[in-house]
Amino acid sequence: MTRYMFLHRSRRARRRIPHLAAAIAATGVAALALAGVQGTALAASAAPHPAAAKAAAAVFNVKDYGATGNGSTNDSPAINKAVAAANTAGGGIVEFPSGSYKSANTVHLKSNVTIQLDAGSKVLGSSAKTYDAAESNPNDKYQDYGHSHFHDAMFSGDKLSNIGFTGSGTIDGGGNLITGNPGAGQADKILSLTRCTNLTLSGITLTRGGHFGALINGCDGVVSDHLTIATSSDRDGWNIISTTHVTITNANISSNDDALVFKSDWALGQTLPSGHVTVTNSTLQAKCCNALMFGSETCGSFTDYRFQQITILGAGKSGLGIVSMDGADISDVHYQDVTMTGVHSPIMEKIGTRLRCGGSPKVGHISNVTFTNVTGTGVASTDYSPTIWGADSSHQVSDETFTNVNLTVPGGHGTMSTGVPSDNGDYNPNSIGTRPAYGWYLHNVSGIHFTGGSVKVAKTDGRPAVIANAGSAITFDGLTAQTGSSSPFDVGFQNITGYCLSNSHNTSGGALRVSASGSTQSCGSSATRYEAENATLSTGDTVATNHTGFSGSGFVDTTNAVGAYVEWTVTAPAAGTYTATVGYANGTTTDRPMDVAVNGTTADAAASFPTTASWNTWAGKAFSVPLNAGANTIRVAASTANGCPNLDYLDLG
Repeated sequence: MTRYMFLHRSRRARRRIPHLAAAIAATGVAALALAGVQGTALAASAAPHPAAAKAAAAVFNVKDYGATGNGSTNDSPAINKAVAAANTAGGGIVEFPSGSYKSANTVHLKSNVTIQLDAGSKVLGSSAKTYDAAESNPNDKYQDYGHSHFHDAMFSGDKLSNIGFTGSGTIDGGGNLITGNPGAGQADKILSLTRCTNLTLSGITLTRGGHFGALINGCDGVVSDHLTIATSSDRDGWNIISTTHVTITNANISSNDDALVFKSDWALGQTLPSGHVTVTNSTLQAKCCNALMFGSETCGSFTDYRFQQITILGAGKSGLGIVSMDGADISDVHYQDVTMTGVHSPIMEKIGTRLRCGGSPKVGHISNVTFTNVTGTGVASTDYSPTIWGADSSHQVSDETFTNVNLTVPGGHGTMSTGVPSDNGDYNPNSIGTRPAYGWYLHNVSGIHFTGGSVKVAKTDGRPAVIANAGSAITFDGLTAQTGSSSPFDVGFQNITGYCLSNSHNTSGGALRVSASGSTQSCGSSATRYEAENATLSTGDTVATNHTGFSGSGFVDTTNAVGAYVEWTVTAPAAGTYTATVGYANGTTTDRPMDVAVNGTTADAAASFPTTASWNTWAGKAFSVPLNAGANTIRVAASTANGCPNLDYLDLG
């Protein structure tokens, strides 16, 4: 019931669940994929007609097809027969009663079939080397071997719809799955699905998965509740690649490599969309690597991710990691109520230039990311300070807010140079040399704003608490930082245009020592700037630089059409009325009015944006906008066929 109620409250989930229920009902297996998880709640919401409800009762017991469940006989042929029978019948539940089912061959999943693992049931992997061979892939040079091949798994399927794994049993690789590149007849993953629609993965446990407990690529419509993945003796937990519309609740994933990771690669020969994802009330742990991660495979872009009530119990690399290595634009990502302990790098963001994808990719971006109510405690690694690292001045990490983010790092390092550390081009936290700040280190960034929060050390440290190097519009309001007895200063700004440190102090209540080399201070306005070039644009709009005087890395030149738009996602610390100022240039002699909408509701229709005399002359147009606490959208859209004026930024104050 917990998951159903959460989905009921989620706007995106409300869109997905009726679609899921309708699709399942249409194939005669209404509510199968969610059987045993949502129960009567889903049945009530979907309201299948009697024929669909009757079809949902179709059960295909694997023992009726020859499975023994004795733990030693190969039951794969019987399992495949049961799956085929359920599919032929129009859909059904393939049931595993209590028992141990040795599965030495790949199970070929089919549409409209739910695998139900009853209490006390376990499907065991085999060392017989009789799994399906890895298929050839002309695109395997663009990602690791395990990401490029899908047939070499205990369970696999391609282009399937309305499929599920439910119940409370276990699928256990048994130590027989391969953590590296598998040889003939070997498998390296428990579950492998490509180009699937409407997948449920709930209630069960996946353990000892080899390279992956579960890997899905190119799917749409994923629901998971109370899933357990235990691969701390193997490698990855769950890789979700190029997949949209995902709702995960109450997950418990412990891995050796990455625990829960979102990627976009070139394994299917194209960039596919990723986004509209919610992960709530989940616990993650990664021995060697990343707990909650974007990347490193990042060919296609990512948008609309919500992570709430997340507990991270350890990470050998990043607790929260975001890297764009292969050209992805990663935006509209929001973390709220996250607690981390035992992480080497609590927060790591990086734009890289690996570009390991087909289609001539260009360097990507990271923007519009928010962190709210995040606490983190690190382990004894002094090198991996929380880091935000842009690739260069044209590819900065931009437009991010940190509200009540409190981090305690190991400390214990001596005084060192405050120059920029080296970068070896990799994506891991150790790709950048020892940071010259024990707390936040920011490099090639713009529009980064901290409200409240703290950075502290477990052992005294000779480095500053914060250094921001190369960028613009960096603000700290209400920061608490611990002062090292031998540190040259507490907060340093190096070549930052427009910085502000206000209402901040050290842990003893005294003033923080500030160093500002090659930087300018700007505390005259409390507004947060969101650049237009990092917003969501209508089809055909371009980011341009052919005029002067703009803010950030460019401005938006929309198409000349009614409805052309730019939409910003902004963050409000509390519900209320705010002032939104749109920076624009109108070099024509006529007005270019726009409709202003907040969260989809028109706030100002056909608002005037008169001439500014030239395209190099910029002006600001202010509006009062009602915002909810947290993330909101503000869209300006052309009211006439002339399109929008050139749009530079939105300031929110």
